[in-house]
Amino acid sequence: MSRQRPRISFEYFPPKTDQGKERLINETTPALNELAPEFFSVTYGAGGSTRDTTLGVVSSIRETGIDVAPHLSFGGDDETAVAKLLDTYKERGINRLVALRGDMPSGMGAAMQLVYANELVAFVREHSGDHFNIEVASYPETHPEAASYDSDLLYLKGKLDAGANSAITQYFFNVESYFYFLDQCAAIGIDKPIYAGIMPITNYTNLARFSGNCGAEIPRWIAKKMEGYGNDTDSVRKFGIEVVSQLCQTLLDSGAPGIHFYTMNQVEPTREIYNNLGL
Repeated sequence: MSRQRPRISFEYFPPKTDQGKERLINETTPALNELAPEFFSVTYGAGGSTRDTTLGVVSSIRETGIDVAPHLSFGGDDETAVAKLLDTYKERGINRLVALRGDMPSGMGAAMQLVYANELVAFVREHSGDHFNIEVASYPETHPEAASYDSDLLYLKGKLDAGANSAITQYFFNVESYFYFLDQCAAIGIDKPIYAGIMPITNYTNLARFSGNCGAEIPRWIAKKMEGYGNDTDSVRKFGIEVVSQLCQTLLDSGAPGIHFYTMNQVEPTREIYNNLGL
């Protein structure tokens, strides 16, 4: 019996310039769409700071007939603003969301209450019923602010129990952390799919900075190899493609339901990895 094709999806961040947005819509998206992803997702800045840009990018992609999932959080918005945004997405033929707690816009600190993702999921279900397929975030190596590994698992279960359909993980490079996480999720009754989030390696300095902020561990052997290349960007890129392709192959061979690529708005690294997987 042939194995079902794994679900593949791609993530973007909203470009800061009109030129960047045009390139993303007219060049990057058609190129990556040739790989037949299930959908593209588009992130949402701290406190919804890129909300309008996210809406613009998402709408433009959807107009080309491609499935797209905007990221959504309450941030500095109230229920009325979020409900209005949900209605706008629905009107534009969008039926997927990635629901996140998000971050507060700087300077709002104590003035606003963080709305947790389980509350956001419940709000979306209450307002829009089953219209949206909702994804939430998960953390095989534990959310940086989590009190413990087990409390983080229960928090994920709360988001799924509130009505989310599935979860996408933070990126990781330790394949064992992902499969151990799946086992632990199953042990507490989580039976919805958890898709592996994967970050292609193109720039080690940026990756190290991101990883420090979000709690994703870079295995020491990868770090040492990358540091050894110094400013040789070509070698960093080749090694990055090789390592991440192997990681993805192991994930798929071992039964991961699919992969969500954090593309950083680039075609090549993701396309090369995808082609290496023979999908």
